[in-house]
Amino acid sequence: MNIDLVIFDCDGVLVDSEVISCRAHAETLTRHGFPITPDGVLKRFLGVSDREARQIVETELGRALPDGFEAEVKQATLSFYADDLNAIAHVGDAIAALDIPTCVASSGTPEKIRHGLVCAGLYDQLAPHIFSAVQVKRGKPAPDLFLFAAEQMGANPARCVVIEDSVPGVSGARAAGMTVLGFFGGSHCTAEHEDMLRKAGAAVTFADMRELPGLIAGIGAKTPVM
Repeated sequence: MNIDLVIFDCDGVLVDSEVISCRAHAETLTRHGFPITPDGVLKRFLGVSDREARQIVETELGRALPDGFEAEVKQATLSFYADDLNAIAHVGDAIAALDIPTCVASSGTPEKIRHGLVCAGLYDQLAPHIFSAVQVKRGKPAPDLFLFAAEQMGANPARCVVIEDSVPGVSGARAAGMTVLGFFGGSHCTAEHEDMLRKAGAAVTFADMRELPGLIAGIGAKTPVM
């Protein structure tokens, strides 16, 4: 198969966490004078790094959020994770069926990514190849994180396939010269989600992780040998 690497986003692709994460952010932002619903967080910040989302909020507020803001969001998120977080259905089996190197490239912090994967029972399957937006200058939709992951894994970007559920993620992977599969099977996905991913540049869209090995094989068969 002419593919060097499969890169997974984390939230909404590996773990069904977007609804939980949006709830934690919404409650914390509202408490600090930026009233917003979980649905509002989802629509505005899906796929955006925590660092860049904070910059947007502070610009609109006209003031800085408190120093402990991230810690408050983290505490709320981890509390919700312990009770409510699950892996995306069938994703563990799909990863196990891939005879290709895999890694994670997520907008979340390393602590959040690790905790989510541990709670969902996926950490041992993917560690240590886990990369965070805090390791690069620009988060998604810039290509930096995807290019960093490919470099760390010794992969040619043109021979990488990315699994993403957000428009910024699809855009960033495309900017990195990678093929993107748009996943819309998370509990946060609306009826419009598939169309949004296609318009952003996803080569294929799918909602069931059991399809993934076959989709990867099909892309590999079409990828030129380099």
